Formats: sequence, C-alpha cells, structure tokens
Amino acid sequence: MTQAAKADLIHISDVAARIPKFLNKVPNLLTGLKQAYLRTPNTPAGLGLAFEKAVKRNPLGDALLFEDQRYSYQELNQWANQIAHYYLSKGVKKGDVIAVIIENRSELVATIVALAKIGVTSALVNTSQTGKVLTHSVNLVKPVALIVGEECRQAVDDIRQDLNIDENHFYWFADQATRENAGTAPQGYHNLAEVILSFPMFNVATTQTVKGKDGLFYIYTSGTTGLPKAVIFTNSRWTLAYGTYGHILGLNEDDVMYVTLPLYHATGMVVCWCGVIAGSSALAIRRKYSTSAFWDDVRKYKASAIGYVGELCRYLMDAPPSESDRAHRVTKMIGNGMRPNIWSKFKERFGIEEVLELYASSEGNVGFSNIFNFDNTVGFSPTPYAIIQFDKEKNEPVHDSKGFCKKVVKGDVGLLIGKITSRSPFDGYTDEKNNTSVIMKDVFKKGDSYFITGDLVRDIGFRHAQFVDRLGDTFRWKGENVSTTEVENICSEYPKIVEAVVYGVEIPNTNGRAGMAAITLQDGAELNDQDLTDMVTSFKKDLPPYAVPVFLRVQKVVETTGTFKYQKNKLKEQAFDPNKTSDRLLVLLPGQSAYCDISPEIFSNIEAYKYRF
Repeated sequence: MTQAAKADLIHISDVAARIPKFLNKVPNLLTGLKQAYLRTPNTPAGLGLAFEKAVKRNPLGDALLFEDQRYSYQELNQWANQIAHYYLSKGVKKGDVIAVIIENRSELVATIVALAKIGVTSALVNTSQTGKVLTHSVNLVKPVALIVGEECRQAVDDIRQDLNIDENHFYWFADQATRENAGTAPQGYHNLAEVILSFPMFNVATTQTVKGKDGLFYIYTSGTTGLPKAVIFTNSRWTLAYGTYGHILGLNEDDVMYVTLPLYHATGMVVCWCGVIAGSSALAIRRKYSTSAFWDDVRKYKASAIGYVGELCRYLMDAPPSESDRAHRVTKMIGNGMRPNIWSKFKERFGIEEVLELYASSEGNVGFSNIFNFDNTVGFSPTPYAIIQFDKEKNEPVHDSKGFCKKVVKGDVGLLIGKITSRSPFDGYTDEKNNTSVIMKDVFKKGDSYFITGDLVRDIGFRHAQFVDRLGDTFRWKGENVSTTEVENICSEYPKIVEAVVYGVEIPNTNGRAGMAAITLQDGAELNDQDLTDMVTSFKKDLPPYAVPVFLRVQKVVETTGTFKYQKNKLKEQAFDPNKTSDRLLVLLPGQSAYCDISPEIFSNIEAYKYRF
C-alpha cells in the first residue's frame, strides 16, 4: 500500500472529530431517511409526489433556470400538468413507456415531471446516440410514443422507419423557449407545446396512485457487453436517493444548484435534482458543459452548489487560474469521480467546503455517500455490501477451502458486491438474460445473493471505500460508460477491418480511460490517408463522440487465450507506446478529423499532457 493510500485510511479518532459538524445535518437526514425507508413497493412514492410537495412549500420560488428562462415551482408544475393531462386524454396510462430525446433544457425537465405524475416511465435516451445504437435503445423499451427536441430530430428522422412506434405518436418541441413561442412542427410530428395549451393547469389525480414499485425512468448503461442496456429505475429507488443524497446535501429555498451534466444520466437527473427538490431549491441547467462559461454561469445564476463528475473537475483545474476563481457563493458540490490527485487542490482553489462524493450505479443496489466530508473517498454506505478478494489475472474472486468468498482486510483492494435484500433489491435490466450474469450466489453462505458491481474499491475503514478501477469489458471516458463490444461491432463494419478488439487505456493526468482499438485488416489491405479520414467519419456515424476510439493499433493477428478470449491485459499494458510494439499506432488528436501516426514526438507530447483529450 502506498503512503497516500495509508493516509486515506479512516480511524475512530477521524470519525469522532467529524461528529460535531455532522450533528447539524442529523435533523434533515432523519427527515430524508424516514421518507426513504418507511416505504413499501405499494405505497405512493416518487418524483411526482415529491415535486408537488416542493411546490406547496415554495410555490413562487425559482424551480428551474435555463439561459434567460426562469420558472417558479408553480409555473413549472402548471406546465407539467398540461402535458400530463394531454397524455391522459390520449389514453396513455401508468406502466406505459415514452422515449424522451431532448438535450438539457426546460422542455426536458417539464416533460419528465409530467410523465412521472401519470406513472409513465420516461426512457431517457442518450442524445449523442445515432444510427443502429439509437434504433436499438428506442425499440428495446417498447415505447408508446416518442418526444424529441428539434436539436435531436435529424437523428430520429434518419432511423424513423426502423422504430416500432405508431406513425401518429411522434411528438416535437421547437429548439427555443416553447412557453413563449411554440414554433411550427415539421411534417410527421405533433407540436407538443401547442397541443397542450387547451389543457388544465391543476394537478392530475394520478400522482397519488403512482407507487414505489412503478417505473420512473429507463436509464441506459453499456453494462459489460453489447449494445446499451436499459436499466429500470423505479419510483421507490428514486425515493431512496431523494431521502439520502437529497437530504444530506442540505439545500434550502435560497440555494441554486448549477448542473451541466447530461440529464439522461442518473448523476444529473437523480442525484443532483433530488437535492434541489428536497430543499425546494432552484435547478440551473446548461445544455452542454463549457469550461470557459462555467464560473460565469455560476455567478449569473447565483449558484451555491454544483453537480460534478471527475472529468469536469479536471477541466476546471486545467483552466488558467483567475482572480475570479473564488468570486462565487458555491460551497457544496455533489457527484462522483473526483480524483485524489486533485481533490484537495480543487477545494482550495475554488473555495469548496463540502464534496459530497458518492458511489452508485444505474443498475446497482449499493450506494455510498460522503456524509462525513472526508477527502478521497466515495463515502459511507448504510446498505449491506462486501469487498471481496479478487484475482485480476484469473478474472475471478478468491475462494476459501469451503468455496466461499473472502473479504479483504482494511487497506486492501477488492471487488465490491452489494447484498440483495428486500430493502436493497436488484431491480435489474429490461432483458432478464442480462440479470443472471451480474448476480453471485452462495457468496458467504448457502442461499445468499449479491449484485456484482464490476468495480474494484479499497476498504479504508468504518464502512468507507475508495474507488480504484473498473473491471470487465466496460471503461469510462468523458463521464460515460463505453461498451467495448458495441465499439468493436461498429469498427468491424469498416470495409478494410476484419476484427477489432477494444479496451480502455490511461492517458497521464486525464480522468477515465480513452478508447483504443486493436484492429486486424483484410488480407493484403493497408490503411491509406483516405482511410484515416473515412474511419473517423464512419465511426462517428454510429457511435456517440465519447465512444469513438482515440487510438488504433494495426495488428497482423489478434492474440487470444485457449478459450478464445482476447488478450486485453497485454494490449492495455502496451497501450499506445511505440517503444513497446512494432505495430502501427494511430491517434485521433483533439479537434482533428483524421487519425495520424504516433511519432515519438506525438507520444512525448501526449505523455507531457500537451493535448487536452
């Protein structure tokens, strides 16, 4: 164990020193826990109910800020009610699914509240998706309708003939403030902003009938293999997040949380917004993250809290220091992925007092949150879990003489697994086949069951953990999970490529892992200058930007194990270093439209962090 890792271990004296500040949070936390845990699958619960309570507490206070738009809780609620009444009039009912493809803007938030009120599950489709991946994501959840923003319409039009949705059930929002100007819908779409105008603004009665077991969202994850999987996110699970993360943050009616994270992900949509609704606070959103605009927006909205992922923090740290770095009122932040090497530096530079780092996955049943405000930890977990010894070479847990798993000792790294109980259930994926591969049985005794997170964490004591790495065929880049199988399939469709092996590689001083594909070409084929451009165009057509391989390695033959599995460990170790292989290595440098060869100079510049990937 390194000295840094030893320094992060938590002792009883450390916890005792934090108790006085923690006591201030207890009343709010108890309120939240009461709502989170005194619930059953059959009691009314969820986003719609919590939002209506926030409306009662702070009707005229700001609920949503976007660009120059400002909506009070009452106004946002009335807008959502009109959408809800409209869909009820069309026969849409609890249990139905509607696919929603809108970038971070007011129309998305109003739509989500509306659908939550009538018990409809919103399929939060990644707005970066196109082509076959988008087709798969939409058809997978069998939606009765689709709502798209103009900014994403072209991607939908390109695959519309492949979608299993009635032609009369496509809805559209103009890319503007539609409460002021509904715009003119293109042919084949209903203008949702226009058709709701004659519907009432009072609360729909259905909110009270939505129960914990009912679906709230489908959130897409790459899982471990293949195309995106749709994770069922129930109202009960949302209420758990609301009662824990939401109340721990301790926001109030004077607070504003600034969120630039995509709202099709749980960190933005669930974690950040939970804290806002719990405090009847304001949510300030930006369509897409911008380093140059970040602190200006924070000041514009008078934000007191921010949502983050690790990459965002790194981008802000990379920006030149400024006298205005502390010219704001932000003291709290909530999110995940803050790296230990910048944690304390970030707090010091920007004047942050509290980093509510957390750990959770869209599909998982175990969560951690940094309620005691320690540095370099995903925090404390009240849910039952274990960290077990794991053999990375064999890619399997270590077992004792009786065949049971072995827990790590404090300070060691192991595989995180979450115990499946009635209070911490595994809701699972839409496809039952995907569920069996992530459940481990007979772990410590016969009959027990645990969810396999696929993440390696360090046990640092007192039910606190530290994230270390991700196992399997998924890696994280640009704040997104990338499925290697999905990228392999798309790469292999390029005419000259016979086979592709995709994996994540680390770039110094950069969060996550960049995508790298080891490709094998057709017999006698070579990549020319035109190919280096055409491959980028081809990959971008069917892959979101974060999944396009940053590096390529041209191999003569793909090495496999005796069971025909790719030898990814060796490829990851050699990465894009021209000193470790004679294979041709290519890189897609930031802002470029074609791959180029990795020369010693380019490799040296990458290592020296002269490119901002």
